[in-house]
Amino acid sequence: MTAVRPAPYPAPRRVPPAVFAGAVAAGLAVSAWGAHDRPTWFLETVWALLGLPVVVLAWRRFPLTGLLCGLLAVHALVLAVGGHYTYARVPAGDWVRDAFGLDRNPYDRFGHLVQGFVPAMLVRELLSRTSPLRGSRWLAPLTVCACLAFSACFELLEWLAAEIGGHGADAFLATQGDVWDTQWDMFCALIGAVLSLLLLSRLHDRHLRMLEGTAARR
Repeated sequence: MTAVRPAPYPAPRRVPPAVFAGAVAAGLAVSAWGAHDRPTWFLETVWALLGLPVVVLAWRRFPLTGLLCGLLAVHALVLAVGGHYTYARVPAGDWVRDAFGLDRNPYDRFGHLVQGFVPAMLVRELLSRTSPLRGSRWLAPLTVCACLAFSACFELLEWLAAEIGGHGADAFLATQGDVWDTQWDMFCALIGAVLSLLLLSRLHDRHLRMLEGTAARR
């Protein structure tokens, strides 16, 4: 009697990278138009402004998986929204604050959750493709450590901005009077990184295999 093999997982749908790049470029342009505070907009979106050309220029030598491209695009748009309004003034955050009786606009917390969630897949992809860590039990914890290190560096940059800009950097800091804001930001990044690995690691492995198959056919 012949054993019945389970049906293979369907291959992830491929979205042209130009679609993601175009969405990010359009989002940044719309975000810059009429931004509440232009210096704050630049500080909040600088990662997307630098990252987009880097990804485009390096694409021929180091293309990214479709999953990572989509996540990076979402992260860039989250930054664009926060930069346009400043994080403490995002209307969606005001709605959540009023609906749940919170004492602050939570969009900043959401932004730092994403700051862990998306970079976790970026770090995982870089380590999987450029180091012997793929398949290692150390891949996940080192990925989380890298995300926490990035979050800590970001908080140091915020401190530097506050030292240089004084009260002019308040919109960038978005502490909203919370003395534990730095610790909350890093905790949110930690939770985001862990959730990303728990929810997306298997899907990411499929995208990595698909990318390798595409490269082998060239």
